[in-house]
Amino acid sequence: MGPNSRAMAGLTVLIHAPTGRDATATAEVLARAGIESEVCADLSVLLDTAEAGAAAIFVAEEALFGKDLTALGAWVRRQPAWSDLPFVVLTSRQNQPSVIAWRKGLVEILRNVSLLERPVQTITLSSALQAARRARQRQYEVRDLLEEQARAAQALEGLVAERTRALEAANVDLAAANRELHNQMEVSARAEESLRQIQKIEAIGQLTGGVAHDFNNLLMVISGGLDMLERQTDADRRKRILEGMHQAAQRGASLTRQLLAFSRRKPLEPEPVDLMRQIGGMSELLDRTLRGDVHVELAFADDLWPIDVDPGELELVVLNLAVNARDAMPNGGTIMITARNAPEEIIGGRTGDFVRLSVIDTGTGMPREVQDRVFEPFFTTKDIGKGSGLGLAQVYGFATQSGGTVRIDSQVDRGTEVILFLPRSVDQPSPVVSHLIDLHGERPNPRTMGRVLLVEDDDEVAALVSEMLDQLGYEVFRASSAAAALGALANDRAFDLVFSDVMMPGGMSGVDLAKEVQARRPRLPILLTSGYAEAAVQAAQEMGVYVLPKPYRLDQLAAGLGRLRPVEAQG
Repeated sequence: MGPNSRAMAGLTVLIHAPTGRDATATAEVLARAGIESEVCADLSVLLDTAEAGAAAIFVAEEALFGKDLTALGAWVRRQPAWSDLPFVVLTSRQNQPSVIAWRKGLVEILRNVSLLERPVQTITLSSALQAARRARQRQYEVRDLLEEQARAAQALEGLVAERTRALEAANVDLAAANRELHNQMEVSARAEESLRQIQKIEAIGQLTGGVAHDFNNLLMVISGGLDMLERQTDADRRKRILEGMHQAAQRGASLTRQLLAFSRRKPLEPEPVDLMRQIGGMSELLDRTLRGDVHVELAFADDLWPIDVDPGELELVVLNLAVNARDAMPNGGTIMITARNAPEEIIGGRTGDFVRLSVIDTGTGMPREVQDRVFEPFFTTKDIGKGSGLGLAQVYGFATQSGGTVRIDSQVDRGTEVILFLPRSVDQPSPVVSHLIDLHGERPNPRTMGRVLLVEDDDEVAALVSEMLDQLGYEVFRASSAAAALGALANDRAFDLVFSDVMMPGGMSGVDLAKEVQARRPRLPILLTSGYAEAAVQAAQEMGVYVLPKPYRLDQLAAGLGRLRPVEAQG
């Protein structure tokens, strides 16, 4: 196979969905997205075709259910070291125990797999396969670099053999041979550096997605709040808006601190700290941050030593760990924060006195392969927009820069304990305790000139937009996800319109929500908002749904609401 045919095969998405119109429909979706595909009628043809190269494999699970998957598993396992072919599996809504067990086994066989549950939206399908195709392209780049390294090594071996034979036959200039050897070593070094650059680019891509989303929401709170302040004369409401902007600025500073702590460019300012008073004073902040079904309990030893740390960074670390613990307990639970003395502990090759600070949850826990990576920068298992992957890396940076360390102990379905060892202080703490964030004030009471279902996962953005809608005369009911919004609609709540962000956690976007609203309440108007999702904007416009660019001002929100009309159900 020549270079051109090899590249064409590597960019093709293989489709195996012999039942119904899934194969034809998927091929049409990919064709509209400019992606070449090939339909494989049976499993043997699929494996033979994949052997020649493929970008990804799309398969309907019913095509594999009850089949002998030995050959498929063997093919996946014998992939070369650079290869981890992406599979996208279209699943059904069947949730019987036998089906769930079979599906779990299928995921273990395929390894690199994404599951899409029927019915799947066109944009979701094309986005998933586009992402799989991009990941496969990076694998091919790594393959090419490894092949270049192998060719360089082979050339080097040939050169060494040739020079050895020449030296045996005659007294060849040793200096010339050394120069040639040095040149070949430089070729190998350049190939290795190219591979490292690709890895850096991938890491930067992971970082920018989370950071861009977080900062876009912070700008929404600040720019929208400034616009609201210009229009607001009520002192209490101005105070609430200023508080929201202040909290957004604090979040931006917090994210910046995480980045600087990871890069080791932000010096810590350690001082003697009374751990009980410092963490105990965070109770209001923790209550505001965590859900109502998540509770925090403190259990500190009576004879606890003071520690020598930066108090602001300590509170940021505890807040990060509490949020992670909350996210690991979707059904609620208790977070235990404990502390006790740890004398004569060996940390970093030296023995000293430390305080052991633990944050313990009873949540989903983590498998070993996740535990091994949790302190890596940019690594995250959260949904889009729910984290930049720097939280635990910042915890690690804080602990080590403070002269201590951090450890993690987790079991699947039993919970996680994150343990920080922080150095004992020989000095006494100051009687005055300052905190990273001080919270005051209450949420406003809604007005009654119209009822809006606001769908927004970011708490601070939701607070500001609620103020804006209140200013425009609407009563606001907030849902933090598309699924929660559908639950509110299912409970026969009377809403006059739905206002939703496009990028949402949980696998269901604002565009998906709009389609469900069309199906369930075809006369209910819906307005979407987004900062950067061009594909989602195009899909929404095709449905006749207006997308308000983010960030926006109060007058722009009013204009967007003025454009609303009942959405028409699509055939």
